Order: sequence, then structure tokens, then C-alpha cells
Amino acid sequence: MDLEISPALTIPATELGWRFSRSSGPGGQHVNTSDSRVQVSWSVAESAVLTDEQRMLLLTRLDRRLVNGVVTMAASEQRSQLRNREIALIKLAELVSAGLAPDGPRRRATKPTKGSGRRHLAAKQQRSATKAQRQRPSAE
Repeated sequence: MDLEISPALTIPATELGWRFSRSSGPGGQHVNTSDSRVQVSWSVAESAVLTDEQRMLLLTRLDRRLVNGVVTMAASEQRSQLRNREIALIKLAELVSAGLAPDGPRRRATKPTKGSGRRHLAAKQQRSATKAQRQRPSAE
């Protein structure tokens, strides 16, 4: 079951590692007997389908999600292990495609308008006057 990230990038099933465990989610008594929780892991550092640029981009952007160059996604929302497998693959595909997405446009710095500057100063003067009225009168 290969994972298609984009038309140009597909992760082969041989690079995906699977782990199954008991889920704490829905299922009633069935939850205590079946391994419906799914963890899928993929080694970004050792993947053969990535170019060097893609690998470096993913390693820098996903550095908080990686453990020794491996990204892991878990799913336990459904009672079915098969459905949880599909959800975990979707989560992994979204994470990788977001990591490979180009940066958005840079923010252009703008100056505040004259009117907003005047309003800012007027608000500061009003606040200062309010605080000055709260002070205890002088002894004079």
C-alpha cells in the first residue's frame, strides 16, 4: 500500500513501518481484545525516494516531530484497525506535504498612518490623565 504524497512523490510500502497496540478509544469490551491502535513510521533520513533538497527541507521543518530521523503518526479514532491504518496514512501524507510546501510570500513592512499615530498618542494622553486623577492630592 504505497503512500502518494504528490504526483511526483510516492513513498513505497517497504519504507513504512507499522506497529499495532490496544486502543483506549471506542469499542466497549471489544477494545480489550483487539489491537486497533495503529502507528506508522517513516525514516526521512534513510528514504530513497527523496532528493537531497527534499530530505534537508523535511529534516529542518519537521525536526520537532522526528526521533532519530523517523517520523511517527498514530491513529486510534476508529474501532477498525483497517480504518485507523487509512487515517494514519492520511495524517502522514498531510504532514509530509506540508513540510515540502513552499514558503508563503514574505510580509511587507508598512508604516503606521498619521491618523493612527495621532489616535495612539491621544489614547496615551487620555490614559495618563486618568491615572493622574487617581493620585492623592498634594499636601499644599
